[in-house]
Amino acid sequence: MTVPNRSSECLAARPEARVGTIAPRPAPDDRLSRRDFARLSAYILEQSGIRLPDGKTTMLEGRLRRRVRATGHASLADYCATLFECGGLPAEREHLLNAVTTNKTDFFREPRHFDYLQAEVLPRLRDAGVPRLRVWSAGCSTGAEPYTLAMLLDSFAIDHGGPDYGILATDLDTEVLAVARRGVFPTAQLDPVPPLLRQRYLHHALDGRDELRIAPELRAAIGFAPLNLIEQHYPVGAPMHLIFCRNVLIYFERDTQVAVVRRLADCLAPGGLLFLGHSESIAGFDLPLVPVAGTVFARA
Repeated sequence: MTVPNRSSECLAARPEARVGTIAPRPAPDDRLSRRDFARLSAYILEQSGIRLPDGKTTMLEGRLRRRVRATGHASLADYCATLFECGGLPAEREHLLNAVTTNKTDFFREPRHFDYLQAEVLPRLRDAGVPRLRVWSAGCSTGAEPYTLAMLLDSFAIDHGGPDYGILATDLDTEVLAVARRGVFPTAQLDPVPPLLRQRYLHHALDGRDELRIAPELRAAIGFAPLNLIEQHYPVGAPMHLIFCRNVLIYFERDTQVAVVRRLADCLAPGGLLFLGHSESIAGFDLPLVPVAGTVFARA
């Protein structure tokens, strides 16, 4: 009987063993085994809080095929063997989590929140004499939400003599953060921006591409950083006046949702506001938050 040489198999599966070679493109019908999907989904849940039910198998396969090609593996099975049998998870963790995050975002998405911010929240904070607003966009994706906030806050400060502001924008996905920092977007993506704000804060790309650049003063007002919401502590500094964490909780199980919202509430100043997505609910959660508008909650 021949005993398989597992160390040799792992060496052959490692991307660094394939330098100078071109891996074949995985077949479109390359599929995850039930065992590999279970291992991947359990690891992703542990590391990010994102739950992947069995119905997400095809989605996960599609998103991981790019990583299969990038790492030089021949198939999803080969890729999973490197991760789970050959100690490849630590090196691949960031890429794996980037691959499974959902990055749906738009400028002025769910506009009622921004109407409420302009009509009610900013005048109240100005009248209260708050000199500088601290705002956090959690789950910022490619930056549409924090840049939307920056346009509104900067425009309000110009028109009403303050308050000043600073925005923290975080996401688990390091690839989308790189896009956000650049601050350049296809022109069509910025169609929802109102004309006055377009005139103030959007510049045409220098190379003539069909793109628009966010004004440098807005980019300077936003700090982009990686942050995993399932971590036990959020190192965000002083308490926040406003936290936007919209359409993120829907990817978590209930226990994780409660824990995340509790930590977000702990990061709010007294009276500070938490904005959740319109489809999200914290009904039944025992938290120091009271509803003040549609999916907007104040720190008690």
